[in-house]
Amino acid sequence: MTASFEGVAKLGFGAMRLPLTDPDDVTAVDIEQVKAMVDEFIAKGGTYVDTAFVYHNGHSEVALREALVARYPREAYTLATKCLAWACESKEEAQACLPTSLERLGVDYIDYYLLHNLGGKRTAKFDEYDMWNYVAKAKADGLIRHVGFSMHDGPEELERILVAHPEVDFVQLQVNYLDWDDPVTQAARNMEVAAAHGVPVIIMEPVRGGRLANLPERGAEVLRAADAQASQASWAYRFCLDLPNVLTVLAGASTLEQMQDNMATFQAHTALTEADRAAIDGAIAALRAVDLIPCTNCGYCVKDCPEGVKIPETMSLLNLEKTTEDRDFVKGLYSWQTAEGPASKCIQCGTCEAMCPQSIGIIDNLAEAVEHYEN
Repeated sequence: MTASFEGVAKLGFGAMRLPLTDPDDVTAVDIEQVKAMVDEFIAKGGTYVDTAFVYHNGHSEVALREALVARYPREAYTLATKCLAWACESKEEAQACLPTSLERLGVDYIDYYLLHNLGGKRTAKFDEYDMWNYVAKAKADGLIRHVGFSMHDGPEELERILVAHPEVDFVQLQVNYLDWDDPVTQAARNMEVAAAHGVPVIIMEPVRGGRLANLPERGAEVLRAADAQASQASWAYRFCLDLPNVLTVLAGASTLEQMQDNMATFQAHTALTEADRAAIDGAIAALRAVDLIPCTNCGYCVKDCPEGVKIPETMSLLNLEKTTEDRDFVKGLYSWQTAEGPASKCIQCGTCEAMCPQSIGIIDNLAEAVEHYEN
C-alpha cells in the first residue's frame, strides 16, 4: 500500500443527515447550525468530512462549501464524496458527477473519492460506465488524491472487487457492534478481507443509522448499568475506534449537541476494557433476546428460487426490526437492499423451504415482510 493518509483523525464527520430548517424538505439544510457543527468538529481535532453527490439531493455538498470550504484553509480538512454510477442513466451522467461535486464543494480536488454502494448487479454498472479508468485518470490529473469504494455486501463480493481492483487506496464498510457477527452483513469477515489485502477501512454506519443511539430499553439498561454517564452512541463509536486497520470512523450528526457528544467521545477515547466489552456483549444479547428468525445466510434458499427473491437479506431485515423495534428505519433499508428481489416476487413454490437446513417458514416470513415494508 503506497497511499499516504497523514492528517486524518480517527473520527470523521458524516454529512448525510444534516439538520434542516424544514423537516419535510431534505434540501433545506440549516446552514447556521452546520457552521456551528463544523466549528466544533475542527476545534476538537476532526479533519475528515464525508458527503456524497446525492446526500440531501446535492445540498450536502453545497452546505459544506459554505460551512467548511469557505471558512477554513484547505489544509485544515480532508473531503470525501461519492458517485452512485449505478443510479445514473448513462456513462456520461456517471462521469459528470465528479466535476459537479467539485463545483458544488468549491474545491480543486477531492481527497477521498468513492465509487459508492457496490455489490450485486450494481457493481456491473461501474464497469459498464468505465468508472475505474475514469477515476484513475482523474487521480493522475490531480482531481482526486485517493480512490476507494463503499459497499454493503458480504466478504465474497469484497474479495472479488479487491482482486479485480488492487489499485484502490481504501474501502468503506458498514461496521458496528450489532452487525459484527451478523450472518448477512458479516462485518467482521469483511474487515478480515480488507486487512488481508492491506487496504485500510473507513467505517460507515457505526451507530447503525442512529439505531444504536436510541436502543430499546432492554439494551439501554445494560449499557447504563456499566456507565450511567456515557451516551449510547459513545459505546458504538468506541467499539469501532478500537478496531485495527481503520482509517476513520464516520460519525453522523444532525444537531450541534450530537456533534459535541461525538467529539467528546473522540477526545476522551481510551481502549475498551474487558468490562466495557462485556457490557457491549450484554447489550447485544439483550437486543437479540427476542424470537429471531434462525437464518444463517447459508444461501441454499436462493440457489433455485425462480424469482430471485432476496431471502437472506429479507430475513436479516425482519430480525433487525425485532432487535431495534424500529419498523420505519428498516423499511427504508428494505427499499434498496431488496430492490432486485423484493419479497412480493415470491410465488410460494416452496423450493426455498425444501432447501433450508434450519426449516424456516420462509414463505410466511416473506409475506410478513411484504406487509411490513411494501404496504
